[in-house]
Amino acid sequence: MQRDLQGHYKTISTVGEAVKAFVPAPLPPVPPIEWTPGLREKFDLAHITLGRLDSVSKLLPDTMLFLYMYVRKEAVLSSMIEGTQSSLSDLLLFEMEEEPGVPLDDAQEVSNYVAALYHGLHLLEEGLPLSLRLIKEMHNVLLSKGRGSACTPGEFRKSQNWIGGTRPGNAVFVPPPVEDLIECMCKFELFFHDMPEPTPVLLKAALMHVQFETIHPFLDGNGRLGRLLITLLLCEQKVLREPMLYLSLYFKTHRQYYYELLNKVRTTGDWESWLDFFAEAVIAVATQAVETAQKLLRLSETDKLKVSGLGRAAESTLHVHRVLMEHPVATSNWLVKTTGITPATVNKSLVHLEQLGIVREVTARKRNRFFSYTGYIEILNEGTEAPEGA
Repeated sequence: MQRDLQGHYKTISTVGEAVKAFVPAPLPPVPPIEWTPGLREKFDLAHITLGRLDSVSKLLPDTMLFLYMYVRKEAVLSSMIEGTQSSLSDLLLFEMEEEPGVPLDDAQEVSNYVAALYHGLHLLEEGLPLSLRLIKEMHNVLLSKGRGSACTPGEFRKSQNWIGGTRPGNAVFVPPPVEDLIECMCKFELFFHDMPEPTPVLLKAALMHVQFETIHPFLDGNGRLGRLLITLLLCEQKVLREPMLYLSLYFKTHRQYYYELLNKVRTTGDWESWLDFFAEAVIAVATQAVETAQKLLRLSETDKLKVSGLGRAAESTLHVHRVLMEHPVATSNWLVKTTGITPATVNKSLVHLEQLGIVREVTARKRNRFFSYTGYIEILNEGTEAPEGA
């Protein structure tokens, strides 16, 4: 549907030039969403697919092992959209604090993303609703260390920002001025809490993502936080028991179209095209997450069966194998500390896992060698190198 401009422009003076900043109208859209049969069908399918994804968390023998790696995969992908180059293996090495060759700033940013997600989930569990306070607390963790730490973590911006371009005058988009920011965010929070009217959860997630990106309330970290809020809302509203839906890969793969749709919403009010894209993203990503969980489960069961045939060495080797499922890049020293098993036994277990083709030594060193659970990482990395704009 074609609507009017979804807000208004306000001329401001910043960095020595006059520019037009965009102040969005509050949600929900006016007039309301036009639910064509095709759009309704797609949203219904997205709900069904989310239900399948949620049910997977019940089928996995140890959901936390899956989540540990899946959350880190998402952190890497979401940070890649912002230009960070850290890989999944880089992050795992960084978290062990045993590898000086890892790009520290990049890995720190990705590690912050993981911490921000878990902080948000912890606050929800403690009873704090999804709110401006929760958003600011997550932002504080997201930018607590590394490159973003100078960009006022945990505080809404007090200066003008812009998206694209080298200055506000040639920017692709200029978000609301500072004097309008708090009012925009207060109305954003009211929408969270079904004011002025109730909004179905998945629709709310789709609408609020656009609004958050449009307001751009922080100096840095808006994209990462805006993507995290989708998952947080679904968890808060019990659509998902575990944080298992992440749209970063889909947004990264369709990056140019994603930005075009955000702009079309602002300038023409075409929310329906955005909602169609959003539902498609949920269907594709939830389906892939189910398939990934099933593949990892099959790999785990196959490998445990191989290890079980080792006889007396099986028990300790299975212990090492389980830890590698949670952290599939590790050194023998780290495994000793994590498992509590003696160095000699850990090293023997790694030899067994190498001989069975389950792990591979990836450094060719005599000391401080790194071992990779290659099959596990290959499954997690599937699709992450999709070309941009595809």
